[in-house]
Amino acid sequence: MANLELSGVSVEYPIYNSSSMSLRNNLIAVSTGGRIAQQSRRIKTVVALDNINLELKKGDRLALVGHNGAGKTTLLRTMAGIFQPTRGTVTANGKISTVFGLGAGLDVELTGYENIVRMSMLLGSSYSDAEASIASIEAFTELGGFLSMPVRTYSAGMTTRLLFAVATAVHPEILIVDEVLGAGDADFQEKAQRRMAEFIEKASIFVLASHSEALLKMFCNKFMKMEHGRQVEFSGA
Repeated sequence: MANLELSGVSVEYPIYNSSSMSLRNNLIAVSTGGRIAQQSRRIKTVVALDNINLELKKGDRLALVGHNGAGKTTLLRTMAGIFQPTRGTVTANGKISTVFGLGAGLDVELTGYENIVRMSMLLGSSYSDAEASIASIEAFTELGGFLSMPVRTYSAGMTTRLLFAVATAVHPEILIVDEVLGAGDADFQEKAQRRMAEFIEKASIFVLASHSEALLKMFCNKFMKMEHGRQVEFSGA
């Protein structure tokens, strides 16, 4: 059974030669990101996550909320194993898939078909699974013959359709999403929300960071508020 547990997780970034930073830059960093801690006269540390404790099990749909720089994206990447905690542990049981902005791995000189396979494999699919997903992606994007053409010939809307379709073609046990559901025109957003609902339904655990209160309420049953890398509120069934 899928589960995701974070125990005392902290993530810190050392900043060297920090004595050259101006007071203004320090104040900006404090107001928009993690807290700054002093290690020595020449080394400061940005505390991006500070002692996060969280346990998610099958059926949990967690919304991450907070100001820009609150630590939401760092937390998502730590959950996914992209970032390693400075302290604490992350334990994940189940296949993890991430959607961290659309377009990772896109090569505009390749055709739509070639990009489907390329991006799917970068998201963790095998070559055979990537090829097997082509039919459903064709149907969703409605790009027809354009899939045989280089992506550089696509309009912005066509590219968005391709990227979103690839990102939601794999069905993981643990799904982690960061701010992608507002892309595209109104018609596409409606279609994308239906596909995302199906995508989420098939995942055992779902985590979403977004500034859209409507989307968070639509898809999530638990809410966690973050401020400067700290967990300050938690609610849900």
